[in-house]
Amino acid sequence: MREAHPIERTVGMEYYVSDADGVGGHLRASPEDFRVTELEAFETAPVDADTGGYPHVVMRVELRDWDTNDFASALSDRLGISRERVSWAGTKDKRAVTRQLFSVKGIDPDDLPDLDGTDIEVVGRAGRPILFGDLAGNAFEIAVRDTDAPENAAAVVADLRGFAGDAAGADSDLPDEPVTVAVPNYFGQQRFGSRRPVTHEVGLAIAREAWKEAVLAYVGNPHEREPEDTQAARAYVDDTEDWQGALERLPRALGYERSMCHTLVENGAEGPADFREAVETLPSNLQTLFVNAAQSYVFNLICSERLERGLPFDRPVEGDVVCFRDSEAPGDLPLPDTDRTQRVTEKRLRTVERHCERGRAFVTAPLVGTETELADGEPGEIEREVLDEVGIEPGDFDLPGEFDSSGTRRAVQVRTELGVQRDGDALTFEFSLPKGSYATVLLREFRKNDPDA
Repeated sequence: MREAHPIERTVGMEYYVSDADGVGGHLRASPEDFRVTELEAFETAPVDADTGGYPHVVMRVELRDWDTNDFASALSDRLGISRERVSWAGTKDKRAVTRQLFSVKGIDPDDLPDLDGTDIEVVGRAGRPILFGDLAGNAFEIAVRDTDAPENAAAVVADLRGFAGDAAGADSDLPDEPVTVAVPNYFGQQRFGSRRPVTHEVGLAIAREAWKEAVLAYVGNPHEREPEDTQAARAYVDDTEDWQGALERLPRALGYERSMCHTLVENGAEGPADFREAVETLPSNLQTLFVNAAQSYVFNLICSERLERGLPFDRPVEGDVVCFRDSEAPGDLPLPDTDRTQRVTEKRLRTVERHCERGRAFVTAPLVGTETELADGEPGEIEREVLDEVGIEPGDFDLPGEFDSSGTRRAVQVRTELGVQRDGDALTFEFSLPKGSYATVLLREFRKNDPDA
């Protein structure tokens, strides 16, 4: 089993499942090299529907080189409304061309502004905002350019077919048609911060209700990938905890960090309540993201340990918890329904194996929260060991406000029909993934280099 890149290991992605050498190369040479289209699962009423019953205007927005949060802020600023009135189903990569749904509460569609790098199409109205998860998945078309060894792609495809349960042998050429491949359903690097992966550190501190540690993890805690002036400002915070001095040193672009420092200067930074208030100055979705990142880190570690022990991902072992396929999901995009779970006993093992073979059930691991029930047998042993390692337990997520989480479970493997085309030293990948799964987790198996390259 091949060790992952060092920065991936810091967020719990310890291994690749493909032993073949990587192709190298670069992602996002231009935004057009990374195209994402939401597979929509949100119904709307006509745009002229009664605004009392349908106060949310729903838009399909194409964004070029826009961070989702930044677009929401820019849109709310131009409309003169609270940012909390803007909602969306999934956060997308900035350096990309994305098509996704947004909703805005209580506006006239004619007031929507023109923003550079955007194309806004009003599609209707809704009685509630779009929420995270209100999509079936995403379709991707991604080019990896300037590869060092594009010929290695065929061997990687063969390895990933094997991980999906297909015993097809290696081939020196890429398949002419899309083939079924699989990878561990890791949370990708961007979940934790692509350049500076720290959101899980903030989330773990929040879970321990160590509010000052949470602030220092976010405002301080310099990373070598950041500009030198940013590193120096963060190091100053760690060394002095001088919040006024930090404001004088932190670059203007670090608006969230500066907002936290403003709050601490105003409140005196005298106790845990002041540090908690500083964290709560951030947008509510970012507060939730911190806790989600902590859960994601634990999940990644559990998957890595499962790989290290040689447990299967495509079928259960005794003690596993499986979930069943969402009966309302599109037929060509199997979605796990994590509300329908079953613990695998020795008596039921073969029956559940058959369900997994037919795509009707999925092996899961926990996104730990207050209602998490851990697995039995060796899978449960892994889950408990990882929780001990990071120093948290399910009850720690009984938290105030946006930080509270009851937890859920998540499939440990994700499959897709993958098409790969080669043009010189460039490779183009086409595939679709269910919501919550990361294209970069599939591509890392091919590239095997710095995820920021």
